[in-house]
Amino acid sequence: MEQPCGLLTLSKQPVPLKSISVDVSINQFVADVSATLDYKNEETSPVEALFVFPMDEDSAVYSFQAVVDGKNIVGEIREKQKAQEDYENAISQGQEAFLLEQDNSSRDIFRCSIGNLPPGQKATVTLSYVQELSLEADEAVRFVLPAILNPRYLLQESAETDSITSHISRIPGKELPYTFSVSANICSSNGIEKVHSSCALSPLKYLADDKTVAQVSLAEGHKFDRDVEILVYYGGRNTPSVSLELPQAGAKPGSLMGDTAMMVSFYPSIPVAEGESTSGEFIFLVDRSGSMASPLNYEMGSQLRISSAKETLILLLKSLPLGCYFNIYGFGSSFDYFFPESVEYTQQTMEEAVQRVKSLEADLGGTEILEPLKSIYSKSCKPNHPRQLFVFTDGEVCDTGLVIAEVRRHSQNHRCFSFGIGEGASTSLIKGIARAAGGTAEFITGKDRMQPKALRSLKQALQPMAQDISFTWTLPPGLETTLLFPAPTIIFQGQRLILYAQLKGTNAPKGAAGEVCLQYTLRGNSVKSTVPFSLDPKADDKLTIHRLAAKSLIQTLEGSSEDAAEKKKKVMDISLQSGVVSPHTAYIAINKELNEPIQGPLIRRDIPLAQMAYRPMKCMAAPKAFRGPLMAKSLSNCAGPPVFHSASCGPLVKKKKSSRHENFARSSLLMQCSIMESDTVPSPPESPLLQLISLQKADGSWELDEALASVLGVSVQAALAALPDQSKDVPSWATILAVLWLHSSFWGQREEWELLEKKAVAWIQAHSDSSLGECIEAANALLKSSVDPAVFGL
Repeated sequence: MEQPCGLLTLSKQPVPLKSISVDVSINQFVADVSATLDYKNEETSPVEALFVFPMDEDSAVYSFQAVVDGKNIVGEIREKQKAQEDYENAISQGQEAFLLEQDNSSRDIFRCSIGNLPPGQKATVTLSYVQELSLEADEAVRFVLPAILNPRYLLQESAETDSITSHISRIPGKELPYTFSVSANICSSNGIEKVHSSCALSPLKYLADDKTVAQVSLAEGHKFDRDVEILVYYGGRNTPSVSLELPQAGAKPGSLMGDTAMMVSFYPSIPVAEGESTSGEFIFLVDRSGSMASPLNYEMGSQLRISSAKETLILLLKSLPLGCYFNIYGFGSSFDYFFPESVEYTQQTMEEAVQRVKSLEADLGGTEILEPLKSIYSKSCKPNHPRQLFVFTDGEVCDTGLVIAEVRRHSQNHRCFSFGIGEGASTSLIKGIARAAGGTAEFITGKDRMQPKALRSLKQALQPMAQDISFTWTLPPGLETTLLFPAPTIIFQGQRLILYAQLKGTNAPKGAAGEVCLQYTLRGNSVKSTVPFSLDPKADDKLTIHRLAAKSLIQTLEGSSEDAAEKKKKVMDISLQSGVVSPHTAYIAINKELNEPIQGPLIRRDIPLAQMAYRPMKCMAAPKAFRGPLMAKSLSNCAGPPVFHSASCGPLVKKKKSSRHENFARSSLLMQCSIMESDTVPSPPESPLLQLISLQKADGSWELDEALASVLGVSVQAALAALPDQSKDVPSWATILAVLWLHSSFWGQREEWELLEKKAVAWIQAHSDSSLGECIEAANALLKSSVDPAVFGL
């Protein structure tokens, strides 16, 4: 049968899920979240309801329970295969059962299954998790509740592999039959200054006069078109701290849950160096799959992801220092590169790269990142030029584990900075590859701009690193600490460092204190930072620190090179002991109090998710490497009205018949049309800022020509006439004008051009004389600006 393009899985069936309500408790930089799902079966037969949803990679799920007819059914964590078998057996025997499991291929996707929900019955399911919150550049603590789950691209050769997202039906967000609410309580001893969000919120309500406790909630009418992001700004920021938590009652001493747990938070003060390093090999790996032709966000007129990536690449290229090496890769179903090997950064290579960047399109099909990574790692590193890999992707891949493993295998030879583009980017992929290779992860969502986040990471890559990191503890006799995972090997300027440890030994006397000292080497100098702390641990019935520690330990073990069987055994032991879900465990709850088995044919109901209805798209020819018989057939039938696509790319695949837990996609069709581009909205003109930046030379200077004069808003003749001394170097004059224009016209985007400005100022200083001050004054007069000459070191 011929398959037309577009989304073919719109569900017209009744949906038993009626509402989702989320309660968030944010305390400093930790969030405890409870999500409650209310179901009701309004059909005449029992149903099996399956709901697939995203969750942040760092979330530690520790509780799962259901309430049916006033009875509370508490879930138990078991080995995953056993939990699945118990669930299957229960529903086959007419029992009501509940299962919560993590996707096999991605750590940030879960599925909740409710089997044998009788006609007319209501059920309430609640899952709870804790997570660390990331710190933004402006020192905001960032909590994100993922609401967008993009289908993961399915590799042709992975047709026999299950994909938890491939079967989900999608409908416009406003047509979803269930409601969604979020309420957040925020607590900080340092005071809460303000709260921002990507979504409409109720007014911030303070619950204490000293503003240490506040409450906020999601405004009604959320359209399921974006993740829920909450940015919290505290008072005294960047304060090192040590928190102790009492062990779990009844747990065996010496075990993770049977000892006091410690969370240590450091904010090392690493000063910014005067001059960045001129060494390094910078490789930029850019997603050019079809989904990159989607808009960055939900706003009308939003820039396309590929357009933003191209602007970012130009900024990065212009900001590189002379003397380094670089290369650019693009990937989709296939991949390409600008140069067979990384080349030295010169005026010629930079110009060639900038021109090629401007012609890039989202035309490479699916999202296959593994092969280009292997190609990059197969090339020898440049001596004395440490390799820095920057990965830009919307993260819709299904082989996340393989990609992270490949990055980790080469972690000793490079650092990886990753960027998740758009709503629904896989936190498992983006955070996983950054963690595997000692870099940082950034997400570009809502109205975020990609450029400042990318340039921030480049600044980190150019700065000296804090190395040789170690910790020493000062404790009363009889006590000792054990770090639960190795200390990081490097720390970046502005980076928060969180560690978990077990405190072992006899109980400390009341009022006793300890001390932890962070020591590292920076530019050959030894630096120490000491934090005293009380040895009186606090009780927490949720065991937040213990469970965060368990999650971090599981992540560390998964990334280790241990024997697979031994690693699985350790992960399962920690998971079963702590109650934190892992890839090898799942939560199962069975209602064993039914008077009689549930009768009747069991009807499956997949809970639909929101369709990301972007602008009209059209199908484009796929590369040969991407086409299969079905795809070729599909592409040949794309004539007709434009279709809306939900940011998914992937070839058609045939799936083997198997059980519901071996193959989540047994009864559904996949989204088609991998290669998309907009055919209704023309590309916007290049911004004046990007025009100016594009004209800068590799050494940091500008030439005074018609193109530069046009951006500055003057004529070449007027610019030359304003030069105080006609015998002076014209490029120096042009560069002064360009720098002043940046300061006066685009100060709000300074983070994007700060590095290239430094190159320009260094070049001016190397080519200037005593008349520099006079030239700056004349340039300010010409441009009608008032920029401080101190910008040039005067």
